[in-house]
Amino acid sequence: MRRPQSSRPAGTTRPRLLVALTAVVVLTATTAASCGDEGPDLALASAARNPVTEVIDAPATVTARAAATVTAPADGTLSSLRVQPGQRVKRGQVLAVVDSPSAQQRLRQAKEALSAAKRAGRGVGAGNLTSSRRGTDKAANEAFDAARKAADKISDPQLRDALLTQVTSAQKQYTAAARSADQAVRAVQRGINGLSSAVGALSAAQRLQAQQAYDLAKATVDALTLRAPIAGVVQPGGTRAGGGANAGLAGLLEQAGGAGLDPSVLTPNQGGPPAGVDDAVAVGGLVTAGAPVLTVVDTGQLGLLAEVDETDVLLVKAGVPATVELDAVTGASYDATVRSVDVLPTNSAQGGVTYRVRLALGAGKLAEDEPAPTPRPGMNAIVRLRVREAVDAVTVPASAVFSADGRDAVWVVRDGKAGRASVTVGVQGSDLVQILDGVQPGDRIVVRGADQVRDGQEVR
Repeated sequence: MRRPQSSRPAGTTRPRLLVALTAVVVLTATTAASCGDEGPDLALASAARNPVTEVIDAPATVTARAAATVTAPADGTLSSLRVQPGQRVKRGQVLAVVDSPSAQQRLRQAKEALSAAKRAGRGVGAGNLTSSRRGTDKAANEAFDAARKAADKISDPQLRDALLTQVTSAQKQYTAAARSADQAVRAVQRGINGLSSAVGALSAAQRLQAQQAYDLAKATVDALTLRAPIAGVVQPGGTRAGGGANAGLAGLLEQAGGAGLDPSVLTPNQGGPPAGVDDAVAVGGLVTAGAPVLTVVDTGQLGLLAEVDETDVLLVKAGVPATVELDAVTGASYDATVRSVDVLPTNSAQGGVTYRVRLALGAGKLAEDEPAPTPRPGMNAIVRLRVREAVDAVTVPASAVFSADGRDAVWVVRDGKAGRASVTVGVQGSDLVQILDGVQPGDRIVVRGADQVRDGQEVR
C-alpha cells in the first residue's frame, strides 16, 4: 500500500510506502518564515535524532495449518457416521462408512474374472488368439479407466496418490505382458512357434489383467471406510468459497504455521446448499462419487496469508515482525512473524500484481491487556509489517523531502538563505524519514512550502 505523497515541486513528487512511526515526533524550533509580508508561507524545523519505523500495510486472511475434505469414493449411501461436528479426531481415525452396492458388485465381478482367468488357457485355437487378445486389452483398459476415475474422487491425497501410482504400475506391467502375448500370437500366425507358447503368454496376460482389476476394485471398496487424512476438528460437508482478502478458501489452501497444505487436499463444495440448509449428509442419505461428507480442519497452529504489492515486497523478508488487527476483534492486536514470501506473483482482487506472504500468527491482546480471543480460519485482517527500523537516526519530517534531478533533496537554511542539499534516504516513516547523509542534526530544514523555495532565496 502506498504512502500519500507530500507537498513537493510540481512533477517531482516521489512515492513512498505507507508507514507508521513508533515514537513521538519532536520537531525543534518550528517557525513560520517568509521573504516579506507577501512572501511564501514556509515552516522550518531542525533535523534531529529520533527512532523511526517503516511499516507496510497489507490485507490478509487467517489460515489453518491444513484442511482436508473427505469425499465419497463411489455412489451409495452413508451407512455409518462415527463422529460428531466439532469433535477432535486423530489422523487415520474412522469418520464414516459408505455403502456402495456398485463398488461391491465390481469387486465380485473382478473376483470371478480372476478365478476364470486362472482356469483359462486350455482349448484355445489358433484362430481365437487374436480375438482373445483384443478382449483382454479391452477389459484391461476399462479396468484402468474405472480405477483412475475412482482414485480421482478420493480426497485423501496420500491414498489417492497411492492408488494412482498402483494403477500406473499395473498398467505398465500389463502392457509388458500384453506385448509378449502379442509377439507370441504373431509368431504362431507366421508358423514360427507352436500354439502352446502363444496360449501360455496370452493366459499370463489375462491372469495379470484380472488380478490387477481385482486389486483396484478392492482398493475402491476399502476406501468406502472414510478415515481422517489429518488430525483436527470435524465439521460437516466440504469447504466453502468466498469472503476474505484472499477469498477465504484461498487462505485455507495455503500453508501456515510450518506445515504445508497441497491445494489438492481440499475438494471445495462450490456454492454449497441454499441458505438455511445444512450441508451435512445424514446417515442413510444418498451420496455420489466425489460428494463431500466431512471436513477435518487442523487449527493447531494458525497463520496468515497476506498480499503485498509488488512495489513493497522486496522489503519483506523471513523473520520480519508484524502486528495484526482483525475485523472480527475490535481493539485487539496480535503478533505475527513472516515465515516466507512467494517467488511467483498472483493477481490481486484490484487487478494489480501482488505476492503472497505467509506469517505465523501469535497471541493477541485487547486494549485492557487482556488475552484476545483465538481467531478462526478465513477471518479478515490487516497486517502491519515492520520492514525497517532505526533507533537513533538523523531524521527530518517526510514533507521536507522532494525529488530533483533524479535525487532526493531538502532545503537547508544557512545564514538566512536556502540551499538545496542532496540527501540519501533510509528508513521512511509516515511523519519522519531517516537521512543517511546530506544533513546533520541541528540543520534548519524547510518543512512546509518547499515547492515555493528557490536556491539562494532569503528565508527568515
